[in-house]
Amino acid sequence: MEKKRQRLSKIVDILRSQDTMTVRELSERLEVSLMTVRRDLDELQAEGIVERSYGKAVLCRNAPHSLYENIENIYSLTWASGSMDEQKSRIAQYAASLIEPGEVIILDNGSTTDRIADHIPYGIDLTVACYNLNILVKLANRDKMNIIFAGGYFHPSDQMFESAENINFLGTIRAHKLFLSASGVHTALGMTCAHDFEVAVKQTVLKSALKKILVADSSKFGTVKTVYFEKMDVLDMIITDTGLSSEWAEIIRGKGIELVMV
Repeated sequence: MEKKRQRLSKIVDILRSQDTMTVRELSERLEVSLMTVRRDLDELQAEGIVERSYGKAVLCRNAPHSLYENIENIYSLTWASGSMDEQKSRIAQYAASLIEPGEVIILDNGSTTDRIADHIPYGIDLTVACYNLNILVKLANRDKMNIIFAGGYFHPSDQMFESAENINFLGTIRAHKLFLSASGVHTALGMTCAHDFEVAVKQTVLKSALKKILVADSSKFGTVKTVYFEKMDVLDMIITDTGLSSEWAEIIRGKGIELVMV
């Protein structure tokens, strides 16, 4: 993951000095395949840092000035999936154990909710509402699995679809459980995420579910990302790992939220 982060930084460095580069030129400079460069440029383009046209890449005119800050703030499901891997798997396994046959559940976008899909038992009679390509692909061919998929504009950085129609549609769904993700959880600043396009979707599904369950590893607590979407107080349960501090455990329980550490 660190190599990829360094490579993205290098691409931005090159484009700052060269103005424009072809995919092949970047491939030669970085000594990686054309496919790798294309994937990297897809992520940078999705974040508004570069523009691509006719096989060439240029920095966006309004690209942020701080290179380090920009690259560090890019959220990618691929990056997120590689961090706190063991903890996320335990959290996801426990979360999946809460799912009952016949229920309607909503799986939010995120690397931990992605793992919940892996742990849902095969053959269970279940309806799953989702809006992420990675989750759809994992569950689409399951027996007895009913999928409600909300489409729209595709954001490759976290495999999420969103649109006004998508949000209206999700607002009509009623679910027994929502498994929610957050990039940051803070006592004063609430729950935050990396992208503004996530906000309306998260706020909508929070209103659509009877039981609201946050699945987040301990590194998320005390962290603040750029976009606020809701207070912690709306949650019924938080599932996290045993690395959570005693101070945070006390805060969560003090709000009347059920806390599970696995």
